[in-house]
Amino acid sequence: MLSSLRKAALPRIASAGQRRFLSIHEYQSMELLNSYGVATPKSIAAHTPEEAFQVAQNFGTKDLVIKAQVLAGGRGKGKFDTGLQGGVHLINSPEQAKEYAAQMIGSKLITKQTGAVGKICNAVMLAECRTPSHEYYAAILNDRATQGPVLVTSRQGGMNIEEVAASDPSAIITTPIHFRDGLSNEQALEVANKLGFEDKNKEAAAKTFQDLYKIFKDKDATQIEINPLAETKDGAVLCMDAKFGFDDNAAFRQQDIFALRDVSQEAASEVEADKYGLNFIKLDGDIGCLVNGAGLAMATMDVLKLKGGDPANFLDVGGGATPETVKKAFQILLSDKGVKAIFVNIFGGIMRCDYIAEGVIKATKELGLTIPLVVRLQGTKEPEAKKLIQESGLKIFAFDGLDEAAAKAVEVARA
Repeated sequence: MLSSLRKAALPRIASAGQRRFLSIHEYQSMELLNSYGVATPKSIAAHTPEEAFQVAQNFGTKDLVIKAQVLAGGRGKGKFDTGLQGGVHLINSPEQAKEYAAQMIGSKLITKQTGAVGKICNAVMLAECRTPSHEYYAAILNDRATQGPVLVTSRQGGMNIEEVAASDPSAIITTPIHFRDGLSNEQALEVANKLGFEDKNKEAAAKTFQDLYKIFKDKDATQIEINPLAETKDGAVLCMDAKFGFDDNAAFRQQDIFALRDVSQEAASEVEADKYGLNFIKLDGDIGCLVNGAGLAMATMDVLKLKGGDPANFLDVGGGATPETVKKAFQILLSDKGVKAIFVNIFGGIMRCDYIAEGVIKATKELGLTIPLVVRLQGTKEPEAKKLIQESGLKIFAFDGLDEAAAKAVEVARA
């Protein structure tokens, strides 16, 4: 059970330590690709049903695809809370564009990635229909094995690439990229050859690979995924769908990219935490957890699960928290009405335990905390922190050991 939970939660918990996941909508990705000369189907966004009607009316062709703009995978198989099945539809008239847009915009799309809550759709994208003769997969990623960027490609595109990798590892081609120089013409053409592009399309495919890496480097991307990259029946090589991820640490020099952030696609509590330099990760249990560091978050989750409990969230205060930010952290934890207990688990290295203790005491008094509070503090300024808690006169369950503290958190949450 723990191994499956760890696999499911690891991407989110790991991001608590260092967020590297800014994503942008598909229509924004298409605009970015086009700005670098990368070929895509003609695509235009609309933010109202009336705008969708006008876009379709002026598009130049009546056969279009309308796609809900939600930051989640599985849109085609998703379902809107309006009852509309699917976030991707073929249309052939402005009236249909308006009809579908009215059912999508302002409604929530529920997919296998969003959970039951779904995500709000604030825009749709209308794109021309281009029929693929073959679909490929292409991605630029950072690779730990080579300690640099790689081009990952497959002839089996248009499907779940994880399933392809699991069932047929030989179908995945990984090509290391020189960080400074990028892909050479020879490398790019070799990949196009291996994938089996038609002779007339190999140069276009190679240029696409090279341009994708240029975007990756110029824009501080952590991921560019094109699925599918298509050869079309009319002889073009097109990026039919795109997913981008960008390094949050580069926000200061990528202001144009980070201006595209759509906070409506994120949990309100996570957005609020970000304002104060805190990282908040929402889960499904009833024990709110305040920790410092992604590794400690994982350990805390595992021990709580071993003791029969379920974390409701993780709030990572990092290494620079003050009593004031700890108080804000408590406010965010308490905004989750499903929280029955709070477990503070801090290992103080850079972080001073006495600052955490001051913040815990301040929050308990000023917020009128009524739910049980379990605290485990280890490390820098630990004796001072314990003294502060002892002298506070507050009902705080303090422990030295992680096992004992976790067991108490589960007990009081279940009481």
